[in-house]
Amino acid sequence: HHSFELDAPLADVLPLFTAEGERAWVPGWAPEILSGHGERGSAFRTRSVDGTVSTWICCRFDPVGGCASYVRIAEGSNIGIIDVDCVALGPTRARIDVTYTLTALGEAGDGFVGEFLDEGTYRASIESWKSLIDAYLAGAATDSHSGGPSQRLAC
Repeated sequence: HHSFELDAPLADVLPLFTAEGERAWVPGWAPEILSGHGERGSAFRTRSVDGTVSTWICCRFDPVGGCASYVRIAEGSNIGIIDVDCVALGPTRARIDVTYTLTALGEAGDGFVGEFLDEGTYRASIESWKSLIDAYLAGAATDSHSGGPSQRLAC
């Protein structure tokens, strides 16, 4: 579990944690949409830099409550649940709590899960999300103030 804060309204934050929303801030993120549009039951697939194919299924998506959860099956490596809970800290600030619960699928998965969930590694990984999202939000704010095309995401 790790948390970070963003200078953005709660309504703008949760859409950043959908398959399509992450395209805006995750370099190289190219989900293959299998079904749905981010709602509960929707599914997508990704391929990591090492070639691992992961299938993701949204098992909770609550824009009003500010939370989303995904089941992820990383073929031959691990399975897990990713919970993203967003809490308003005011009209233009939100806290994001990210929790990964992973189970290894054999020896290959043992190494990945152990390294990923190492406290320092996990903290650095989630903090990198903050940096990437901050950069995206700064660009989106600049575009909207300059009269350029809006990059605001919809659910």
